[in-house]
Amino acid sequence: MTAVRAAADGLELVSARPLLEAPIDVRFHMAPGDRILVAPGDEVLPGAPLAERLRDPRLEDVAGAPSGARPGGRWTGELGPGTLGLRRRAASATGELLFEVGDRWRVVVGEHHEVLPSPVAGVVREVDPGIGVLLRANGRGIGGTAALGGATRGVLTIAGGPDWELRPGAVDVGAAGRILVVGSRVDAETLTRARAMGVRGIVVATLPGKERRDFLASEARQRASLHRGQPFGVLVLDGALRRPIASPVMAVLEAIAGLEVALVADPPALVFDEPSIAIPAPDPGWIRVRSGPLAGQEGRWGGLAGLRRFGAGTHLEAGLVRIADEPPVALPLNDLERYG
Repeated sequence: MTAVRAAADGLELVSARPLLEAPIDVRFHMAPGDRILVAPGDEVLPGAPLAERLRDPRLEDVAGAPSGARPGGRWTGELGPGTLGLRRRAASATGELLFEVGDRWRVVVGEHHEVLPSPVAGVVREVDPGIGVLLRANGRGIGGTAALGGATRGVLTIAGGPDWELRPGAVDVGAAGRILVVGSRVDAETLTRARAMGVRGIVVATLPGKERRDFLASEARQRASLHRGQPFGVLVLDGALRRPIASPVMAVLEAIAGLEVALVADPPALVFDEPSIAIPAPDPGWIRVRSGPLAGQEGRWGGLAGLRRFGAGTHLEAGLVRIADEPPVALPLNDLERYG
């Protein structure tokens, strides 16, 4: 017991990172012209329409808005020639009122809409036209550091180990409709191919800045195309510097593999709604190195090491971590984290 207490000494000084988050309030951002289809208090299921997004918004000036008109309200009427849009004759339209200028109103109109389906089940908490919809999701989630693409839903599939890297040739149509856990990193070419093969999403430990920029450029071209595919999202768990998926997180992903899950962007998270699934509890003495030369390594807490000298002549409070079968190594407390 004395040895256990000694080993646990100072463990509370190591930053604790939540393994699962609940409840999760998911925000879907809206723009002027988008038509929200839900109201506060509504219960929604996966796939239920939340809003109609306007793909080609443009501004127009109109006169004769109805009495009691207010910003964010809906407007239907005639657009006369010679306003901000280049038209030769009047046309009927429906849009959203923005603000009043003198005796005229500025409105947002467009012809093409697309439905935004809910990727999760939950209850609508807030609705702000032109700003967003806040939905409290049922279930629990695994938080990440960034999300790219759109919110999506699919069957979770483990495509590789925690330190694996998915290559383009390993993705085919057999993975259509799935969210793939791909390991430590993935490149933009693989992400583009996965989207083309019908994959719904990717969960990866890290994604370098260049790969993010390349994928976002490809995503922008896809959104501008006439025929858009199914929603596709990427959840980055840890950042840009390569490291494996943390073993406590990987244990949760393996426990929920084969279930339908959702990827959401705000906050970046993987959400699942299966309360009967037994989630492995993380070992409180299991430590992960989150930064520094040993970033991504894991080991067991060995107690406080006191003030130690590190690079550039800095002196920092350190802790002892036993990685694999090696002797304990002293690392700055700020470089360590544990899952709780």
